[in-house]
Amino acid sequence: MMKMMMVKENVKAWRMRREREKMHNTVDMTFGSQVWRWIDSNSSGGPNSSHWSEPNWTAPQEFVILGFSGWPQGLRVLLFSLLLPLYLATLAGNLLILGLALAEPTLHTPMYFFLGSLSAVEVAYTLVLTPRMLAGFLLPPGGQAVAPSTCAAQMGLFVALGGSECLLLAAMALDRYLAICRPLYYPQLMTTGLCWALLASCCLGGSVLALGLTTAIFQLPFCHGGLVNHVFCDLPAVLILACGNRDLQEHVLLAACMLLLVLPLILILLSYTRVLVVILGVGDGAGRRKAFNTVASHLTVAVLHYGCATAMYARPLSSRSLEEDKLVSLIYINLTPLLYPAIYTLRNRDMQGALQRVVSQRTMGVVQQAELV
Repeated sequence: MMKMMMVKENVKAWRMRREREKMHNTVDMTFGSQVWRWIDSNSSGGPNSSHWSEPNWTAPQEFVILGFSGWPQGLRVLLFSLLLPLYLATLAGNLLILGLALAEPTLHTPMYFFLGSLSAVEVAYTLVLTPRMLAGFLLPPGGQAVAPSTCAAQMGLFVALGGSECLLLAAMALDRYLAICRPLYYPQLMTTGLCWALLASCCLGGSVLALGLTTAIFQLPFCHGGLVNHVFCDLPAVLILACGNRDLQEHVLLAACMLLLVLPLILILLSYTRVLVVILGVGDGAGRRKAFNTVASHLTVAVLHYGCATAMYARPLSSRSLEEDKLVSLIYINLTPLLYPAIYTLRNRDMQGALQRVVSQRTMGVVQQAELV
């Protein structure tokens, strides 16, 4: 009798363990993410809170970057064939600017030091984002699976390089302000040491901000699955998958936007306004034209960069459409970086002259070698 009671107790305990295991293991990842999205969008708790209890929060083993995997294959192949030449042209243009700034002695000035540094950052920026995005157009439907560490690394590099670029544009505005508004003190102020210090400060500022933002986001649990509805691990697209109260992380993101986008843009506009006033008031026609072309090219790049970034990131999560963000990302990943070298080379006579000298020297060298042979 005692043995039968013990057997019944063991069977009962075994059944209870089986039921608990089923409760934890029956949720399919893809279906679960869709259910959680539906609950978040139709509940009254707001977009920054989760209605699931903490014991049910589980971290995804991998993130899946959906990209445009749901689009027809023919359209994806067409986009790949259109965007690949743009990517190659962007790399070639920025590498050309960087090479000229390094090789041509007449361009060894603070302005072209910052311009070459900006091109180097732009090359790294496109290398972080574009190859994986292009590969996504050719992969089978379902998206690209990446480890959480890879997703965090891509996010951190994106923020670090984008933040460094924002600060570099402000440093370039400072350089033009000193060169045009304080020409007598410019050689003493903008020394080689100060140029390197400004470059290091820009890179350090972007890196520190990237580390803080990425850490703040990835310390959250992700109970909404790992489906990233974007072409890369962008901050809002990953943050929206997190559980619990996301108010702190969203406020940190908005504060970072203010620090990196709004304040530098205000400083740039004030600097170039002062520069334009000085240009219109002094100097001959040729000098004014050259200075105006330089300022116009810098200001055009600054407005493009800050305008796109502000429109993308200076918004709360509740007002976002990830599908729209994904489409807009095609512009600031592919088109905007291509415009930078085009603007700087087409409107800059110093850069055009340096390119002509380099090409003529190469041509003469080839001709001389042919004659020797």
